[in-house]
Amino acid sequence: MTAPVSSDVATNSFAKNDFVKEHATFNHVWAALMLEELYRLGVRDVVVAPGSRSSPLTMVASEHIGLRCHCHFDERGLGFMALGIARGSQRPVAIITTSGTAVANLYPAVVEANLLGVPLIVLSADRPIELLDNGSNQAIDQRDIFSHHTSVYHDLPPPDAEIKAAFLLSTLDQAVDQQRRTPGPIHLNCRYREPLYPSNSLVDASDYLTPLGRWLTTSAPWSDWQTSAAIPPLKSDWKAFSQQRGLLVIGRVEDSVEGRVDASHQAQQVLELSKQLGWPLLADVQSQVRFDSHNLIHFDLALHDERFSEELAKAEVLLQFGGRLISKRLTQFIAQQPWQDVWLVDPLPQRLDPDYCVKRRWICQPADLIAALPTLPEQSPWHQLDNLQRRTSHVVEERCNSFSEIGVCHQLAQLATGQLFIGNSLPARLMNMLGAHRKMPLRIFANRGASGIDGLIATAYGISCTHPQPTTILLGDTSALHDLNSLALLKQAAQPLVVVILNNDGGSIFHMLPVPKEGELLERYYRQPHGLSFEHAAQMFGLSYAAPDSLDAFVTDYTQALQVGVTLIEIHVPHQQVADDLNAMGAALREGRREPGV
Repeated sequence: MTAPVSSDVATNSFAKNDFVKEHATFNHVWAALMLEELYRLGVRDVVVAPGSRSSPLTMVASEHIGLRCHCHFDERGLGFMALGIARGSQRPVAIITTSGTAVANLYPAVVEANLLGVPLIVLSADRPIELLDNGSNQAIDQRDIFSHHTSVYHDLPPPDAEIKAAFLLSTLDQAVDQQRRTPGPIHLNCRYREPLYPSNSLVDASDYLTPLGRWLTTSAPWSDWQTSAAIPPLKSDWKAFSQQRGLLVIGRVEDSVEGRVDASHQAQQVLELSKQLGWPLLADVQSQVRFDSHNLIHFDLALHDERFSEELAKAEVLLQFGGRLISKRLTQFIAQQPWQDVWLVDPLPQRLDPDYCVKRRWICQPADLIAALPTLPEQSPWHQLDNLQRRTSHVVEERCNSFSEIGVCHQLAQLATGQLFIGNSLPARLMNMLGAHRKMPLRIFANRGASGIDGLIATAYGISCTHPQPTTILLGDTSALHDLNSLALLKQAAQPLVVVILNNDGGSIFHMLPVPKEGELLERYYRQPHGLSFEHAAQMFGLSYAAPDSLDAFVTDYTQALQVGVTLIEIHVPHQQVADDLNAMGAALREGRREPGV
């Protein structure tokens, strides 16, 4: 990895490195134009996989003084690492791969980036068209390989002096502008004819580049695309909406201001709005304010309690910021409630409305809408949900005091510092149910676009590269096996990094789903136990290792791991335990009986 540079570097790399005159090949001329323009458009990080056909892009990226280059031998992990860097930095990240199946290995990360609106820029090297369908090595049809999962796709022609350099620059400018309007990945398929490597003679590109004129001596993009959108006046609409009994829900919220990450700013604005309105606040674990004292932190489990649900059902209107809620009980409640009105606010231009109940859809940041709302007098809470949730919170505290998946997750929610990346399947659900209010801020991430279990370690590592604080990864054993190669990345971590693996020997979430359980169906075809431990994996990749067998031991091991280096903490638990624990808590709350000591 190259040394980090400031995000506001504006020096022109052509002028600094004298690229204007001579290049290794004409392929390198185009590669240099592309990467310089992407730099001017905000790219600061490039992830690179090894390959021959991509050599022009790789060589230029490695020489660019403003770009940080990150390397990984596994393209699937590489794509997810780029996803993590882009999410953590809130900047576009370029991905360089060679041709063939290397490109196809990016598919899961591109899908996730599309659903989450993450600005990846895939620069895939490719053979020229005459080398397709004739038995040439490592040649597949890469045209539009990601289908509708990209915001923009261009199949670029092979570099040619007869094609104006301005064509290439303006193509990039338009693509990045469209990406800003419709956030998601871009795919630029870059066809290169040989030669791909430097030889004794260099290419003089002075005449070719001269028509670019002022671009050669400035740091601005070739063309400047401007976008503006104003929120219309809301005085009468907001007055009618806000005077009803309302419910305020926060889903996934991420935030940046000119590349500066401020993960809680948007959600804090929503939190203050809920206080002003007197409405109950239900904050998803992805909201950045889940552990704030104003949030009804155990609402997911409290929905088992009939008294809590009945009180919540008195709400007449719903105001939701951010989508992709983790709680299935909450989404079912929203779907069944006869709302008089529903507003949804999210900057992604996606429907984000699985139950088709949204009446007004605002495509903007939460803070932008809130700033446009007329100020109203502060209202008293219309509900008694705080008191009704206390019983659920007592049940959680009592049930989570032993060594188990729920016990570890409950403790981790209180101990974690810096950044927490939560894996899918059970970990996301558990962290959305458990925990306690805390004062220290905690940045929380999860890949809840496609909600897949692949690439989680690589994504978390990418996020860790963007913030000078410890990072914790919580994931299940099957997810860890999916991304085992990415453990190789972790030794490069500049800050403490802790991987907590909940090893329940397979997909124990299937104990909680209505899958067929006759004969061997559940075990062999759904849960698929593997009988593996991660101790030797930690040793292979040079990571410290711990396997605590009590809750106290976990607290000790985790606290020590936060101090230095990279540590893998493996939690061995029986496969049926978490289902039994959650079922018992749900049954206790539904029955309305008091737990001992409650």
